Amino acid sequence: MLISVIVTTYNRPDALLAVVDGLAAQSDRGFEAIVADDGSREDTRALVEQAVPSFPVPLAHVWQEDLGFRAGAARNRAVERARGEYIVFLDGDCVPRPDFIARHRALAERGWMVAGNRILLSEEFTARALRERLPLHAWSAPQWRAARRRGDINRTLPLAHLSLGPLRKIAALRWQRVRTCNLGVWADDFRRVRGFDESFEGWGFEDSDLAVRLLNAGVRRKEGAFATGVLHLWHRENDRRHEGRNWELLQQRIRTRETLPSRGLASA
Repeated sequence: MLISVIVTTYNRPDALLAVVDGLAAQSDRGFEAIVADDGSREDTRALVEQAVPSFPVPLAHVWQEDLGFRAGAARNRAVERARGEYIVFLDGDCVPRPDFIARHRALAERGWMVAGNRILLSEEFTARALRERLPLHAWSAPQWRAARRRGDINRTLPLAHLSLGPLRKIAALRWQRVRTCNLGVWADDFRRVRGFDESFEGWGFEDSDLAVRLLNAGVRRKEGAFATGVLHLWHRENDRRHEGRNWELLQQRIRTRETLPSRGLASA
């Protein structure tokens, strides 16, 4: 099964490089990577093009014009290029560990999406990691425990590996905490609900809306914690001017139980 990893980015090539390094180190190489670029400058395109020759799997760059925060639209454009049966969404500031693809593959199950989690890096530690190009993806458990003691990260629990068994399905109908910084979904399920609703512009809830519509379509939520945790680099808080409007759109979707977006992928 080919997995398509969709990496969303905007004008942060140093963080994207750390993510690309993590993807290049994956133990499971049955995937392709597509950078969903929401209007970055040319340095992001140059970074991807420079990485392509030595990258161990296919790597592509899909760019759209910078018209404000339109992450959902950028991801839709990338999915249109994707060839995989299964899609894993990853943000361009969330560094995957070497078993990230392997663990998403192990959790993939028809009729289910897999919602992963993350640990948060501090501003100072993020700056150092990017400046020195620290191989965060390859750090050991003792290194992360030491980082927690220094206050470089907020917690270590998401880095643990636990089977959980049937507990992974205990919140099957919960849309909360489904984030597209770390989410696995079958490509045909994603296309069946026509992807992200591009009427969500500006920061906020476009990933929640996707989760709600997938649930409305019969797809259930599977917990990816204690398996797929990623390393979330610090960033400034996003502009939240549109948060209220997007929240109302989400509440409408919950009330109407719709599965299709107002404006999404052109075809299923």
